[in-house]
Amino acid sequence: QVQLVESGGGWVQAGGSLRLSCAASGSIFSFNAMGWYRQAPGKQRELVATIGRGDSRKYADSVKGRFTISRDNAKNTVYMQMDSLKPEDTAVYYCNAAVTAFGYESHYWGQGTQVTVSS
Repeated sequence: QVQLVESGGGWVQAGGSLRLSCAASGSIFSFNAMGWYRQAPGKQRELVATIGRGDSRKYADSVKGRFTISRDNAKNTVYMQMDSLKPEDTAVYYCNAAVTAFGYESHYWGQGTQVTVSS
């Protein structure tokens, strides 16, 4: 059974930094794209950043230049360094990982980690 375990959320003042980690396990197939989404109260979940197995990266416009996503394929772990945090970055951050098996792609989610940025 695939599991994603997130860590690294917390509280920080505006302008500060946090680093999120997400360790994936339980799949006999390789994890393809991995990434982070976030959901603020009263808003829909939105993509923050994704990274492919070959290191291709995609960022939401709102975090470009401030957040950096990376991964360690040997550890099936994805990271996100968040710098210059703003109050509007406050949300629950969810890790996502895609696995392709027998021609079908499945997506898995972590339990979420709270990030709170105070002004």
